[in-house]
Amino acid sequence: MKSLLIGIGQAGGKLARELVEYDERMGFGSIRGAVAVNTAKADLKNLPFETVLIGQDRVKGHGVGGDNELGAEVMRSDTNEVLSALDGRITAGVESIFVVAGLGGGSGSGGAPVLTRELQRIYDIPVYGLGILPGRDEGAMYQVNAGRSLKTFAREADALLLVDNDAFRSAGESVTEGFDAINEEIAQRVGLLLASGEAVDGVAESVVDSSEIINTLRTGGIAALGFASAEAAPNAEGNINTVMSTTRRALLSGSSLPDAADADAALLIVAGNQDAIPRKGVERARKWVEEETGSLQVRGGDFPLESDRIATLVLLGGVERSDRIETFMQRASDAQEAEPEDAANDDPADQWGNDELDDLL
Repeated sequence: MKSLLIGIGQAGGKLARELVEYDERMGFGSIRGAVAVNTAKADLKNLPFETVLIGQDRVKGHGVGGDNELGAEVMRSDTNEVLSALDGRITAGVESIFVVAGLGGGSGSGGAPVLTRELQRIYDIPVYGLGILPGRDEGAMYQVNAGRSLKTFAREADALLLVDNDAFRSAGESVTEGFDAINEEIAQRVGLLLASGEAVDGVAESVVDSSEIINTLRTGGIAALGFASAEAAPNAEGNINTVMSTTRRALLSGSSLPDAADADAALLIVAGNQDAIPRKGVERARKWVEEETGSLQVRGGDFPLESDRIATLVLLGGVERSDRIETFMQRASDAQEAEPEDAANDDPADQWGNDELDDLL
């Protein structure tokens, strides 16, 4: 699925860069351009694509200091500058837009929902969010920001693909090493997903194209993406169990949003050498995903890719009922209660059930 990336804030810009570099390294050609947007001038340095500095009249290029209400105000005021940077980039060949942002900071969590709403007004292609939840050790302000931003962003986007930092953090890593490793993991997952419908050498038994991704995410709300891989046997018959085991690991332990198994829709993609992908294994795995998610809308297919491994992707749409979401929203609520009263806003846990949430917009 040919896509344009818009990275907002520091985390959004870095993840967009990782996605672009992965796509170029693999030669997929599924990412058709990227733009980074930020209120902090320093965070736009060293990004290999066009950058837009917003809020110069308010914050003078120094960022919004984690204030996501200010981040939303600045984006609302300077949206036209961002749209100008997109002129000529969203052509007939672009099938979707991904707004990429960390939900814990100020520029990303505040600006992403505002820009997404405006993009929805202008363009007819899907506008998806790729949002990063802060880890539990990243501080109360980041929890509250993400709690306040989460439902807003999910409501404005056609779907919000969520990444939980805690799912990828390893013991002993520095903060920088941890974030870099997370970005690499997510770039591999999302990069393979977007590339799976592109023209490649080899012919798939069951073709996966952009319409499969769009239909899986059509229900909107929160989405998750699982991944697992293993060394492949030289022939398809020897990989039936491999496909089953990687599918189970992708959904149960390799998801961007752990414990998100109940879903409205799902898409299973098995990538690997064309002759090593077993049709029987793909179909068995698809039926298992159907049973595990409780969804009757489970699509499946394969992605021919020159590799000595079998890789499995499981895209889930409509996972708002996830225990992980409830746990996070409670964590955000607890963090907010610990703040001084004059700094408190509406309870994030209550906001998740409130269809009139407009605080950031």
